[in-house]
Amino acid sequence: MERKQVFTGSPWESSVGYCRALRIGDRIEVAGTTAMRNGEVAFAGNPYGQTKFILQTIEQALKELGAGMNHVVRTRMYVTDISQWEEYGRAHGEFFRDIQPVATMVEVKALIDPQLLIEIEAEAFIPQSV
Repeated sequence: MERKQVFTGSPWESSVGYCRALRIGDRIEVAGTTAMRNGEVAFAGNPYGQTKFILQTIEQALKELGAGMNHVVRTRMYVTDISQWEEYGRAHGEFFRDIQPVATMVEVKALIDPQLLIEIEAEAFIPQSV
């Protein structure tokens, strides 16, 4: 099967050895995505802003692979402060209210930068007719 990848230009992609998103056949996997923009944290201290930023990044990666948010079947949210769940959830709901993929939100001790509040992974499925 053909392997299609999306890269965002992050310096970590080459040093760690990963891509933002990968499509093989009818499946797309999106790597853990944070609110990093040009080496800086976007929306520092803002759980809603970071979540929305991340979901826009995921949406763009899906688009580059011929998919959309409507193809997402699972999201995983790793958050550093679960007490802010409503803010993460509000942004998630703006993208997925009508799609309703399965979703997980868990609190983690830390992310790669202390200003990052959330990291999101996504899985998508594209029917062969698309």
